[in-house]
Amino acid sequence: MSQIISPLAGKPLPAAKLVDIQGLLAAYADLQPDPAVPSQRVAFGTSGHRGTSFDGSFNAGHVLAITQALCEHRKDNGIDGPLFIGVDTHALSKPAFDNTLEVLAAHGVQTMVARGGEFTPTPAVSHAILVYNRGRSSGLADGIVITPSHNPPDSGGFKYNPPHGGPADADITGWVQERANALLEGGLKEVKRMALAQARKAATTHEHDFLGAYVADLGNVIDFDVIRSAGLRLGVDPLGGAGVHYWAQIAERYQLDLTVVNTEVDPQFAFMTADWDGKIRMDPSSRYAMQSLIGLKDHYDIAFACDTDHDRHGIVTPSSGLLAPNHYLSVAIDYLFQHRPQWSATAAVGKTVVSSTMIDRVASRLGRTLFEAPVGFKWFAAGLFDGSLGLGGEESAGASFLRRDGRVWTTDKDGIAAALLSAEITARSGRDPGARYSELCTEFGEFFADRIDAPANTAQKQALGRLTPKQIVQTELAGEPITSVIDQAPGNHAAIGGIKVSAKSGWFAARPSGTEDIYKIYAESFQGDAHLRRLLAEAQRIVDAAIEPKESS
Repeated sequence: MSQIISPLAGKPLPAAKLVDIQGLLAAYADLQPDPAVPSQRVAFGTSGHRGTSFDGSFNAGHVLAITQALCEHRKDNGIDGPLFIGVDTHALSKPAFDNTLEVLAAHGVQTMVARGGEFTPTPAVSHAILVYNRGRSSGLADGIVITPSHNPPDSGGFKYNPPHGGPADADITGWVQERANALLEGGLKEVKRMALAQARKAATTHEHDFLGAYVADLGNVIDFDVIRSAGLRLGVDPLGGAGVHYWAQIAERYQLDLTVVNTEVDPQFAFMTADWDGKIRMDPSSRYAMQSLIGLKDHYDIAFACDTDHDRHGIVTPSSGLLAPNHYLSVAIDYLFQHRPQWSATAAVGKTVVSSTMIDRVASRLGRTLFEAPVGFKWFAAGLFDGSLGLGGEESAGASFLRRDGRVWTTDKDGIAAALLSAEITARSGRDPGARYSELCTEFGEFFADRIDAPANTAQKQALGRLTPKQIVQTELAGEPITSVIDQAPGNHAAIGGIKVSAKSGWFAARPSGTEDIYKIYAESFQGDAHLRRLLAEAQRIVDAAIEPKESS
């Protein structure tokens, strides 16, 4: 169960290892998924349905079936306002968008597509839904984002955001998944579809200026005056993603000294350096994937990147290079709750169960309630919507927070706003977020954390996801008595899809990925790196012992 670092990690891939785009697109159109094969069925993970056309897990059949199911869901639930649709820069996103539009138009859904065929980040879709629905109780809008997020170039993805603007919860995705698979089993005979050329010209297909609307409103979230006054030199790498054209507009509108270091859009993502396993991922929290921007850290006062649909952020500082997501989240929470006086005094801090204990310490000092949820941003949508959460953040570098006046901004992750906040923090405090985190360590002690990602097949992932406290028979963790074993999040008692084991000086959590064939073990030590390595080693043994009988049966 150890993570094996590829010799290609942190390096550009040779041309021979880049994805075959023509083959990928041909497989999307030609390969018919077999619903009798579990891996080829529609399956909504933490962020929608994802897969690749090469193995029959993301093909035209999936997209047509999911869209038909969503049209039926909208009708059954009285959702009859416009549907805002966004699309990222992955190769499979374009044909998936076309198929989606064919079904939406056939059902007469008022569909809002980006002006001029512009790529659209996830937060711009969430923002559009919320702005449209403000003050309405009927005729509500919802949205679709066609993206596999930061996943490799051969991936495709499909997310649904209901009228609250955030990721759909399990009740919705479960129904859509079941109905879509029934449509696949029926050979898609019940799918209502219109020819693409006709769908594009349909009276129900409208252009919407996602970029202009989002950028114009961004000043209500970020204090650009303080950034501009400080004269900061900013750098951003869109990683070839959906926000590639947003950054120049942000710089122009708010008069920022901001350089877009890479404007290339390439479906092979050949400009990327490989992630830990030798695969390309547009993951702004990975030191392997972020090598190019890390190399520029001394050229800017603060630099940042976002993943392909711009719902995740990566922060590069002169003081510490690429900042760990947990570190930046702690700094952002500490800053926001002291510099947003119009926020409710009772607004809570949202974190996932695998996020750092540093956040607990910061929230306690701020006098704020901590809302601890399972992995998955959907758990924060309701709190961000009604303002009872000031911020919701994940260990995987996804976060969103309220407008400066305390009203909802987005209910999905917003990598753009989170990235720009790092500039506001630097401008107002005179210290970059890396230096600010060092100050938190002086105040609360240093925390040592790591995460292991490793390949896992379906059976292994299912075994990990079924772990219960009763299966953990060990009584000690790294030489200390185990103080708690949980499989439910403290904030809402929802299942965490794995296990978290804690002792006095540290903890570990294990869970399968909801979007890739990998598993994740998280650990955090309050004692030091050597203790952290011991935690990780024991975590692997504990998890092995717990799942081995199920794997061999």
